[in-house]
Parts: sequence; C-alpha cells; structure tokens
Amino acid sequence: SAMIKTDFIYKAAISIGEVQELGEIHSGRRRIIPITGGTFEGPKLSGTILPGGADWQVIRRDGNAFLEARYTMQTENGALIYVENKGYRHGPEDVMTRLANGEAVDPGSYYMRTTPFFETSDPDLDWLNRTICVATGAREPDCVRLDVFAVA
Repeated sequence: SAMIKTDFIYKAAISIGEVQELGEIHSGRRRIIPITGGTFEGPKLSGTILPGGADWQVIRRDGNAFLEARYTMQTENGALIYVENKGYRHGPEDVMTRLANGEAVDPGSYYMRTTPFFETSDPDLDWLNRTICVATGAREPDCVRLDVFAVA
C-alpha cells in the first residue's frame, strides 16, 4: 500500500485574544477564542492573518478539545484565503490544565492535529481549493502555532 507523503506549505503564528468561557452545553464546555492577527510564512505561502476570526472550541467531557477555527489569511501580494480548520487537542490531564491556565507547555507532551480547508479566488492559489492539508499545532500563552502540510 502507498504511504502518505506530505509537502510543507507554511508555518503560522496566530495571535489570540481573551478566551470567552460560555460554560457547559450539551456536548461539553464551549469556549470561543478570538483571532486577533498573526503571520504565516513558507515556501508556497506567506503573509498575515487578519483579525476577526475565532476558534469555537468544545472541551468534551472526556477532556478532548474539538477545535473549529475560521479566519482569513492575506498573502504578501494581497490574495485573500478563507480557512476553516478543524481538529483535536488532548493529552494528560495535568498538561491540559497547565495549557488552559496559559502556561507554556512542551507541544510534544500533548496531541494537537488539525485539517485546514482553504477557499480562495486567486488563480495562482487555486491548488489550495482542491488540496487536503494537515497541520501540527502548539498552543502558546499568546498564540497558536501551526505547521501546515499538503498531502501529496
């Protein structure tokens, strides 16, 4: 069987605002984390992350965080890219508590993987509209870091 191969696209540092804790809902604890800006850079894409998006998370009762972020990126030449990025973050309870408290935690001590989907009208970036991507993530006190890869 064929192995999955990936190509590195970019790394991002996504700035975030104060967490909005909505509390318990039917599926867990709802949290909304505003996206306030950021940058991304790589061999295929570079630019800024525009303010106005958010990550609409649910911390499930089993401790697994379901991540659902939506935001807009703007390339250096002005192209706009809509991103919808879903995934999971989980790990040992003590590590997740430290993350929730805003502490710096080694990203190797927990699991954070996502699947970003892109939409753009820029003809040079049309490949994004039809490419499956995966990302590894790290939650830092003031930002989220992502390394994004295209599945070849």
